Amino acid sequence: MADLQFEEFKNKLNDDLPELTNLEQALNLDAGKKEIEELETASSRPDFWNDVEKSQRVQKRLKNLKDRQTRYEGLQSQYQDLLTICEMAQEENDDSLLPELKEGYDKFRTELENMRLGTLLTGEYDSNNALLTFHAGAGGTEAQDWTQMLYRMYNMWADKHGYAVKIMDMLEGEEAGIKSATIRIEGDNVYGFLKSENGVHRLVRVSPFDAAGRRHTSFAAVEVMPEISDDKEIELRDEDIKMDVFRSSGAGGQKVNKTSSAVRLTHIPTGIVVSSQVERSHFQNLENCKNMLRAKLAEIKEREHLEKISDIKGVQMKIEWGSQIRSYVFMPYQQVKDHRTEYEDSNIEGVMDGNLDGFINAFLTMNAEKRDAAG
Repeated sequence: MADLQFEEFKNKLNDDLPELTNLEQALNLDAGKKEIEELETASSRPDFWNDVEKSQRVQKRLKNLKDRQTRYEGLQSQYQDLLTICEMAQEENDDSLLPELKEGYDKFRTELENMRLGTLLTGEYDSNNALLTFHAGAGGTEAQDWTQMLYRMYNMWADKHGYAVKIMDMLEGEEAGIKSATIRIEGDNVYGFLKSENGVHRLVRVSPFDAAGRRHTSFAAVEVMPEISDDKEIELRDEDIKMDVFRSSGAGGQKVNKTSSAVRLTHIPTGIVVSSQVERSHFQNLENCKNMLRAKLAEIKEREHLEKISDIKGVQMKIEWGSQIRSYVFMPYQQVKDHRTEYEDSNIEGVMDGNLDGFINAFLTMNAEKRDAAG
């Protein structure tokens, strides 16, 4: 019986080989190797660091290219290891290798699918880090608790993918949860993967804050924006910005600094407002605000396909019924459903623990199919 299972895995791996080969071509790795050589040659020149901004862009590009090569080589290695396990197990009639094979194959397929989806990312900022801002909808403590649940979900998604997370701003609720927060998730293609999460998220559950045990519907908004590290990409003119300095607020504890170092920036042409109060230094909070503002402007620019920031108008997101992109139902049944792709997952605990790749994959695939259909 086990011998048949090993043979099935060998057949699966043989079927996977064309996909693995096609991925190498889609990633354009041969051209990537040449570019790595050229960039390494350029970075070894004595005058390389004379232009710091250009040098940093080169270093970032070099890292991304090398990471892509390393990931694909690792995928090839996994493939060969799995084939070897199959052959060894069959030769030695060793059933004990079956659990290792199953686990290894699942990891291989997940990584293969993630890298394939990476080839669908064609947006200008898709390779960038992402800034996520969370806003509680109407409903007080219940909505703020839902916002904190989403905050945890995306932190766990980032952790599963090995991405680094930094808190940029945080305003906690009086009783529980989060009124608003902004985090930065750092890693290759983070914005490309997470931009599909931008929108209103709806929760249906029996509220732990309702003594009568009634069912409640809550809303929270997630804004996803690309981090812009190059000032030249999104220029912030001093005359377009109003700055306010204020004392940090919130439930506090050790998370919030009580001195007057919190910063709020208003972008006058668009009316966009950002704030940061998590850093002890006024200058660090100001830098956080500038990063968030650039990111918001870049996200709007990409969405509206506009070239000039002066043409951009901020869009207000309504955090209410009818505007949600996804519903999370805990009662009377358990299901998470995306209303754009119709993708569903009944393992709601897994989703809340950061298992979002199915939703992300469905959205990227849908967009790629639309692009192909449009020619």
